[in-house]
Amino acid sequence: MELNLTDKVAVVTGGSKGIGLAVAEALGREGARIVVGSRSETPQLADLRERYDVTFVPVDLARADGADLLIQAATDRHGRVDVLVNNVGAASPRASFLDIDDAEWERALNLTFLSAVRASRAALPHLLADGGGAIVNISSVNARLPFPTVVDYSAAKAALSNLTKALSEEFAPRGVRVNAVAPGPVRTPFWTDPGAFADAVAAGAGSTADEALNEVVPRQMGISTGRITEPHEVADLVVFLASPRAGNITGAEFLIDGGQIKTT
Repeated sequence: MELNLTDKVAVVTGGSKGIGLAVAEALGREGARIVVGSRSETPQLADLRERYDVTFVPVDLARADGADLLIQAATDRHGRVDVLVNNVGAASPRASFLDIDDAEWERALNLTFLSAVRASRAALPHLLADGGGAIVNISSVNARLPFPTVVDYSAAKAALSNLTKALSEEFAPRGVRVNAVAPGPVRTPFWTDPGAFADAVAAGAGSTADEALNEVVPRQMGISTGRITEPHEVADLVVFLASPRAGNITGAEFLIDGGQIKTT
């Protein structure tokens, strides 16, 4: 399917690894010009820059000025912004809500929610000036399933889902579509890094991290397909929503969780 994204300028936050990296790669295959904002460049992102029109902007999106710097870099290089993918976010597993202090709550809300607020605020004038475009927010099933171990992250993602709907209502009449994608567990560093969620699950289940990802997590979380999601599967959905092929889809949130959420 031709997605009509050739030469479109797409900004991806947190695009150096995981879902963001997969989104950048998928956009590159479609011929888009990609601007990735992240604190550091990974070898995988450097490889992507060798194959596609990818610009890396070293920026801390937890800072109040981070989003402005990223969007300014995109417009300085390409003169416009057509697509914004708000992907950056982070979470750490804890034993209890009582273990999360104010500083950690502020960190979760700042990086996972306010980064999207700021990036959208910076990008929207450019999207509107060029006649429209698309924003895709990476939410999470945790917006609906607020597990106690990541309650701060869950609250931030719930806020992001709400923001998606609010922005879609205001800006759809002016040509900017805003949607969200809500993945369940995805095989990314979010799960696979040392000390991340796979290790936490493995410790509780008496298994290896690989067994936790491939067997324990799908079983415990009731994932109907029996496996977690791969990054490229999320990226394919994101890129479709960013494209003109999804021209009358806005204000929607799409689950990609292997059937984990059972309610309608």
